[in-house]
Amino acid sequence: MRRCRYRGLSKAHVQHVLTASAINVERLSDQTAEPFAYSPRPPTTFQLYLEERRLPRPLWWRQSK
Repeated sequence: MRRCRYRGLSKAHVQHVLTASAINVERLSDQTAEPFAYSPRPPTTFQLYLEERRLPRPLWWRQSK
């Protein structure tokens, strides 16, 4: 993959696109078919600090009031 097999910009471009597609297909085939299990992120140090002192946590900017 270091050198192009073909001469010319358009032919080299096609080779690069096809090589990238082949790499992506390999990556997709390596992935498992298990459904994604949602797990919430652990609280940050600041959130733990607020909880320890029983202070109200600020709302996330997308949360409604």
